[in-house]
Amino acid sequence: MKGAEYAELMAFLAVAEERSFRRAARRLALSPSALSHTIRSLEERLGARLLNRTTRSVAPTQAGKDLAERLRPAVADMENAVREVGASQLQPRGMVRVNLPRIAARQVVTPILAEFHAHYPDIRLDLVIDDSITDVVAKGFDAGIRSGERVQRDMVAVRLTPDLKMAVVGSPAYFARRPLPLAPGDIRDHACITYRWSETGALFRWSFSGADGPLVVNVDSIVTANDTDLLLAAALQGAGLAFLPESFVASHIDSGELVHVLEAWCQPFPGFYLYYPNKPHMPAALRAFIDFIKLPIPSLTGRY
Repeated sequence: MKGAEYAELMAFLAVAEERSFRRAARRLALSPSALSHTIRSLEERLGARLLNRTTRSVAPTQAGKDLAERLRPAVADMENAVREVGASQLQPRGMVRVNLPRIAARQVVTPILAEFHAHYPDIRLDLVIDDSITDVVAKGFDAGIRSGERVQRDMVAVRLTPDLKMAVVGSPAYFARRPLPLAPGDIRDHACITYRWSETGALFRWSFSGADGPLVVNVDSIVTANDTDLLLAAALQGAGLAFLPESFVASHIDSGELVHVLEAWCQPFPGFYLYYPNKPHMPAALRAFIDFIKLPIPSLTGRY
């Protein structure tokens, strides 16, 4: 339906309800003559007389009554839809879909879930754990969380954590059989547990930094997996050395379940960022999630 046709129907409905061209014209902010012209155009287009006019009154014909009865519920539905959209902007509700790696889910999102739901009971979070690099827009996500070095440049990015740091760790049982590595090159003689990107099949590089600059070590991977929980579990069981974010394994280091080696060789890299496309009209539910997740989280103020 064209805009002019919609305007004609709304004009007719106003006259049918007001039973007066003058009152309907005031309601529509039109002149009575313009309104009369609009009604004539509608009647000519439909080939039917919709209103009986006298010098004292205006009343719908039977065709006009039938049309008005059909129009009223349709117009009411449209008005309710518009009203609900406006209300949702005042009281956030709806679904927010976020793509994020398992480590970010544990350390950034999980600590806020209960409090976020208490503040926004009408918002539903759909969290999709994905350690690969996903195009959040193409996959239909509202936002993503990734390390800052992996955030696409055309996105709006909000920093969530301090810089991160990798850690080489092994269990005491593993080191009971093997000597502690003193330099990155020493890990070539160790059994290693390595992350493999599921999309490309590439292994995560064991990168270090020393006095002579960056250093990448090609390790002997006895286990590869695309799941950081599995890598951690294998390291805890003594299968070999794992290369994981320090914040992810910090509690196990503190408890003595894992031994942290080569600490001086592991340099910080950009922490986690929430990122999302720059749109002129952001849904209120997404805005609420962004504002809430930016608040300081006590569990994130410790070691990274």
